[in-house]
Amino acid sequence: MKAIIVTDQAAGIAGMQLTERPDPEAGINDVIVRVHASGFTWDELSWPSTWIDRQGADRTPSIPGHEVAGVVTALGYGTTGLSVGQRVVGLTDWYRDGTLAEYVAIEARNITPLPGDVDFAVGASLPMSGLTAWQGLFDHGRLKSGQSVVVHGAAGVVGSMATQLARQQGAYVIGTGRSAHRQMAFGFGVQEFVDLEKEALEDVGDVDLVFDVLGGEIAKRSAGLLRPGGTLVTIAGPVDAGLVNRLTVDFVVESDRALLSEIVQRVRDGRMRTHIGKVAALDDAVSTFNASERINGKTIIEVRP
Repeated sequence: MKAIIVTDQAAGIAGMQLTERPDPEAGINDVIVRVHASGFTWDELSWPSTWIDRQGADRTPSIPGHEVAGVVTALGYGTTGLSVGQRVVGLTDWYRDGTLAEYVAIEARNITPLPGDVDFAVGASLPMSGLTAWQGLFDHGRLKSGQSVVVHGAAGVVGSMATQLARQQGAYVIGTGRSAHRQMAFGFGVQEFVDLEKEALEDVGDVDLVFDVLGGEIAKRSAGLLRPGGTLVTIAGPVDAGLVNRLTVDFVVESDRALLSEIVQRVRDGRMRTHIGKVAALDDAVSTFNASERINGKTIIEVRP
């Protein structure tokens, strides 16, 4: 099969290459998915799991990509609840070969059916951003109706999903980002917007929750926005803010079959929309990832347009 591989961590995206790889085999409780569309996260080549297995051994050449939408072609021993020919969407295990390929082996528990009226490219854009936003807001942030939340990067891939989910929960949403993204953020549902390049974040006042995708100094300053009992949730690493009676949580998204199904349904019936940036074919993926211009939105590789 055709696949994108990486072999050199120091080279990063520049070290990607399109090549031929053996077709994957289905292990116990696996399925083989013929990939129609794959989502790629811009910084995943910096994740240790791209380069090593769970025992810490080198696993290069590895195939990146963790989001997939496609069709089941084979079932591993013990797999139930899915059938050959079924359209599916899912989030792969971090330590296995990924979805920038014509086929991928994935645990059945990590995929859910994709309705026939949801495009494969849309499906592939949902697992990482949708699950991250939901788990950050509700599982870790305990966001409730009537509360206030700051969503950093509100026009971004994850932030736009968090904004929509928070509004549906009945929260008051304050988005942040660059000035160029102001109108897009309002389009996704923010009720206020802070330009991080020109406006004072500290003027926001007390909020119940901060959902952070930026980390660093912004995350540390954001902890000061929390009212007593408030929570800062981040996907950008631990935050040492030194505050009393406030909680900071950093987390890594987890696959959740039922939750992903709920997110797909919300997109299907129009309650939510995804933020897709560039769409390219597998043959053009390497040049797309190496693009000189900034890519806004989720990068989707259509393996089978």
